[in-house]
Amino acid sequence: MPAETFFSEITIPHQRTHDQNLLFPAVLSPKNNVKVLNRDDVVEAIKTQKPWLESLLHKSGAVLFRGFPVTTAPEFNDVVEAFGFEELPYVGGAAPRTNVVGRVFTANEAPPDQKIPFHHEMAQVPTFPSKLFFYCEVEPGKGGETPIVLSHIVYQRMKKKYPEFVERLEEHGLIYARVLGEDDDPSSPIGRGWKSTFLTKDKGVAEERAAKLGMKLEWEEDGSLKTIMGPIPAIKLDKARQRKIWFNSMVAAYTGWEDARNDPVKAVTFGDGKPLPADIIYDCLKILDEESVAVPWQKGDVLLLDNWAVLHSRRPFDPPRRVLASLCK
Repeated sequence: MPAETFFSEITIPHQRTHDQNLLFPAVLSPKNNVKVLNRDDVVEAIKTQKPWLESLLHKSGAVLFRGFPVTTAPEFNDVVEAFGFEELPYVGGAAPRTNVVGRVFTANEAPPDQKIPFHHEMAQVPTFPSKLFFYCEVEPGKGGETPIVLSHIVYQRMKKKYPEFVERLEEHGLIYARVLGEDDDPSSPIGRGWKSTFLTKDKGVAEERAAKLGMKLEWEEDGSLKTIMGPIPAIKLDKARQRKIWFNSMVAAYTGWEDARNDPVKAVTFGDGKPLPADIIYDCLKILDEESVAVPWQKGDVLLLDNWAVLHSRRPFDPPRRVLASLCK
């Protein structure tokens, strides 16, 4: 059946209008005259109307599904699988996460009082997801939004305001450095231990997997591990949309990669090893905030992001809050 006979595009507070009057994010709910009885109805509609849904994602960069009967983690997993995207193993990412069911993991398990700054998912490694799903299983008590921002707009504003800085980024890229403990540290937003990061307890296997990513490793006497990634591009070309994007974790690393093992100022540098200018980094953070959209979570919400188009973050919150995620190639 045609997409418009099942899905209805709606407007909600917090949306923004961008290029050619497109709403960001696009928001879908069940059509008024359609009886959506259970998760099976949603899955079938996604399968039959996937081309239209992908077209909407391409235009908007983000699609929020609201008001559908997706009430549990297994049902969210079924929704993810209905799209037919290939799963991306979480190798090389920094966030502590736990597998819940199937292709579904917890989102970053950092303490609720900590903000997670804007980033493209896994932008600090060569292999990253093209699409992300988030699912609200438990609404936040207060706060806890997942702000999103269109990457090409950030690039355009930074290019206009700091042309020389952006030129250096395009020429040299970035180097990311991080010290990992042996095991996960749930008190840190970048607390994923090296065993979880490389999905192994064997140092040799970790070294092999790091090498495939182009990552250098330095083992410390206390069993921790320093990873050095780069130089890696900070600006990419989104070929599907033919526009340059702010594809990096620069602000996230410089302002947020801090714990007992890591100094955020040392976490990211220009690709030639020279330090980044703090004033420009914090102004970029301001631009990200200005251009972002933060829709409060409701139970059952499923948010699909195109990782080529959109950066995301997380605001602090009052528990309870449980948001799950799934990464796709």
